[in-house]
Order: sequence, then C-alpha cells, then structure tokens
Amino acid sequence: MSSDKKYTSGQLLRRFVPYYKPYLPTLIFDLFCASLTTVCEIILPLIMKEITNAGLGDTVTLTIEYVLQVGILYFVLRIIDSAAYYYMAYIGHVMGTKIETDMRRDAYRHLHKLGSTYFNNTKVGQIMGRITSDLFDVTEFSHHCPEEFFIAGIKGIVSFVILLKINVILTLIIFVIIPIMVLICRRINKKMRQTFREQRNQIGELNARIEDSLLGHKVVKAFANEDIEQAKFDKDNNEFFSIKKRSYRYMGSYSTTTRLFDGIMYATTVVAGSIFMIKGVITPGDLVAYLLYVTTFIATVRRIIEFAEQFQRGMTGIERFLQIIDADIEIFDEPDARPLCDPKGNIEFKNVAFEYPDDHNRVFRGLNLNIKAGEKVAIVGPSGGGKTTLCNLIPRFYDVSEGEIILDGENIKKYTLKSLRGAIGMVQQEVYLFSGTVYDNIAYGRPGASMEEVVEAAKKAGAHEFISELKEGYNTYVGERGVKLSGGQKQRISIARVFLKNPPIIILDEATSALDNESEYAVARSLADLSQGRTTLTVAHRLSTIKNADRIMVLTDDGIVEEGDHNTLMEKKGLYYRFYEMANRLS
Repeated sequence: MSSDKKYTSGQLLRRFVPYYKPYLPTLIFDLFCASLTTVCEIILPLIMKEITNAGLGDTVTLTIEYVLQVGILYFVLRIIDSAAYYYMAYIGHVMGTKIETDMRRDAYRHLHKLGSTYFNNTKVGQIMGRITSDLFDVTEFSHHCPEEFFIAGIKGIVSFVILLKINVILTLIIFVIIPIMVLICRRINKKMRQTFREQRNQIGELNARIEDSLLGHKVVKAFANEDIEQAKFDKDNNEFFSIKKRSYRYMGSYSTTTRLFDGIMYATTVVAGSIFMIKGVITPGDLVAYLLYVTTFIATVRRIIEFAEQFQRGMTGIERFLQIIDADIEIFDEPDARPLCDPKGNIEFKNVAFEYPDDHNRVFRGLNLNIKAGEKVAIVGPSGGGKTTLCNLIPRFYDVSEGEIILDGENIKKYTLKSLRGAIGMVQQEVYLFSGTVYDNIAYGRPGASMEEVVEAAKKAGAHEFISELKEGYNTYVGERGVKLSGGQKQRISIARVFLKNPPIIILDEATSALDNESEYAVARSLADLSQGRTTLTVAHRLSTIKNADRIMVLTDDGIVEEGDHNTLMEKKGLYYRFYEMANRLS
C-alpha cells in the first residue's frame, strides 16, 4: 500500500517546497531578517581585533571617543538584531503554522476522496497521528529550515573568507577536520531518521490501541477484561519507550561527536595560533579575532547539528503526510462525468462481477438485476452472499470489477459522485450519529435546513414524539456516536435525516435487524412511509419486514437463484420458503 512508501530527502523537499509559494514575500523578508541577525556576530570579532591591536600597538588611535563610537555602532546593530529576531520569532512561526494548516487541509481533503479499501486497511489512530501530531513538527521545520541553512551559509562563507585572510594554513587545518565530522554525523543521522519514523508509527499504533479500548469500554467491562487491555496497552507503550530510548541514544551520539570535534578544532586553533603568534606570523589581535570567528563558525556548525534532530522530525512528518496524499484514489469522477439531473430511479445490473481490491475476494460474477423506478425490491440470502456489497456498488463506495450498473439509462460512472450519491438515501444497521445535537444530526441530510423542516422530517420518521420528550428537545446533545440514545431512537433519527434529504432512491441495509420488537415496529412504519413513491432496495434478515415488497430476490454465491413476491416464493417452497420457515421457528 502507498502508506508504506518511503521517500528520499530530495523527494520530500521537492514535494514540500511548493507550500512556501503563497508566503514567498514573508519568507524572503524572514531570510533578510536572518541576515541582519548575523551582522552583530560577524562584526564583533572585527571590532575586538581593531581594539586589541590598537591597545597593544598604536594606542594613539584608541581613544575614549573611538571606543564610544564603536560601542554606539554595536548597540544600534543590536537594536536592529532584536527587531529582526522578533520578526523571525513571531511572523516566521506564523508562516510555519500557516503551512502546517495548509498541509492538514490538503490531507483531510484527500482522505475524503479515498475509498473504503483504504479505511478498511488503515487504523484511525494512525490517520489521526499523521494529520495532527506529525504536522506539529512541520511548523518548526518550515520556519527554521530556511533560516538555519541561510544563516549557516552566510556565517560559514564570511567566516571562511575572513579566516583565510588572517591565516591560510591555520584555516585549511581547521577545515580539514569538518568533512570528517560531517561524514560521521551523517551516518548517525540516517539511523536517527529511521528511529523517528518508527517512533511516529508507534505513536499511531498507541493512539489506535487507546481509541479501540476506550470506544469498546463497555465490552471490556462486560467481560471484566481490564487486565487484558492494560497488558495490550503496556506492550505498545513499552515498545514506544524502547524506540524513544534508541532515538535518544543516537541523539546523544550525535551531540557527543560534535562536542568532541568542537574540542579538537578549539585545541588546534589555540595551539597552532599561539605558535604562529610567537613566530610573528599573526598579531595578538588577529589571534583574538581568529578565535572569535572560529567560535562563531563552531557555534554555527553546532546549531545546524542540533537542528538536525528537528530537521529529521520535520522530514518524518512530511513523509507521513505524503503517505496520505499519495494514497491512491480508487473512486473518482470520470473526465466526461456530468451531474445527475432529475433522477427517476431505474437501476440495472448488467453482468456485474465484483472482487475486493485489497484481498481479491470475489463476491459475485455475472449478476443481472433490473429495478424499475418506484419499485420496492428486497434482497435476502445467507450471510456472505454479497447483499451489502451489492448495495455499496450503487453509490460507488466500490466500483464493479466487470460489467456495469445503469441508472436511468446511463452507466453510473457517467455521473459525478456528488450528484449520484445525492440521489441516494441510505439507512444502515450500524447508525452513525455525529457528536452534536439531535438537530445537527437530522440537518446533516440537508445542511442549512430550518428547524421547521427538521421537525417535519422527524415527524415523518416517527421521531418527533421522543425527541420532544428529551430534556432539551432538538437541542439535546446526543453524545459521541449517539451513545445517549437507544438503538431505535438513533435509527429513527437516521431515517429522519434521509426524509430531509428526500432522495428518489432508498437503500435499506438491514435497518431493523438490531432492534427490539417494539422499536422494530416503530422503525418499520417509518421506513414504509419513507419508501413511498421511491425506488427502494431493502436488505433484510427478518423476512417479516419485507412481505409487502413488490419483488423479493434470493442472492447466494451462485447469484440470484429465486425471484418473485412473497406469496409466489412461498408457493415454490424453495430457498426463500426454508428461510422464512426457519425464521418463524426461531421467533
């Protein structure tokens, strides 16, 4: 899967750089401010060189007036430095946050384009980690990365030129050490990058474990399996600790290596510089300036090396972001797709075959089915026969492997996804209510609907009475996934949502199978009202709910093996008859 894809640093940077485009003026001025902040550090060694040489030699030029002028100049530079640093710290970080926001927006938008296959194979905790915490580091990366390398470039080049002017041989000795340090640090850097990648992945696993356990807390308590869940959590938590411990080992090795080479460069400068001064090759002022420039240069190298941790975290965040962005969009609008206008509801399956894209499990082949506009058709059959899959193919949650599905005389791929799905209302066994109020959840069927329209839809769904009895009526908070409501109440709210949407095609996928008898009766009446005048496709295990269907089809692994109304199929005494008799014995 694309989520496992690995990228080189060059690929990551090429994909990331375009996010700077809307903020290019801000970035340019930020880099200008970064250059101003380097002036004080670069000019101070020159000031110390002149003052030292004057103090040891030509004391006539070293006057109080001269020192005050130099001091005022340096103070003015410091004021400029402070203003520039404030811009970098404030506006620069805001720019980074804007880029993070843009990336999160793109990731979220792309997620909504991905098909069911992606979500079937990717843990929600992993997805959450990729679009939240992983992108936190991108803010710091996007702001500091250009600054740090720009400042390092200026300081490195200027320091190198000035050091060469002071003493060529000593400078070459110092700069021979740097490639060795870079080579060693680069090897550690690669290991650190891999560890950060594992760390981010394990955070996703930990999030997924917590989410799974907390959402299923009632099941955990019902089976008294708190210890088992704690053991699972401890395993993932300890794995995260081990990875983080390893990352700190590499970070420690990284810092130790740089400090060791810092010491080597300082020792070389002091010893060799002192020897050159003794032999008269350089002046004391030159040696002071040289030491200060070496200090500036080493501080710059150390800053870049310390930034390497943040750099690798940022690159890891970008990589995990791209793993979402590059996930294949399986279901998309064809180039010549057009909006579905004034849908009637004639549905036809022509030699349809389907297998799931991820495991290639074939569900059915050569399926032919014709549903007329306004007809009420029921699908029954054994579990695993493809009833729900058939329903999911009509709104293109999956695309057929072979054959085609025709809606009002056109292949459904000829219609835009938005208009196709806008013409279909689905009521499923697993009702999903969003965290919010009753009104919010019903109005989701037609965003912007007035309270009067929502109430009318609730009345049609048989939900108005129990909603009115709630403490805050339509403004009652339903809890996460509607946990504050009963199964029947949630189902009727989902039906009200479809009533409000008012689509010409209705798909009822085992909409009453999880309800008690009283709730089933109330919901069944609502569904009967909902299906009036609409093309309705019903999947049901409880065969008593579909007796009044215009046509009942029995779907098995061999396709549609029986077809007719309830009385006709009962007279045949075939598979439907056996299903119905079995259901009566069990009830």
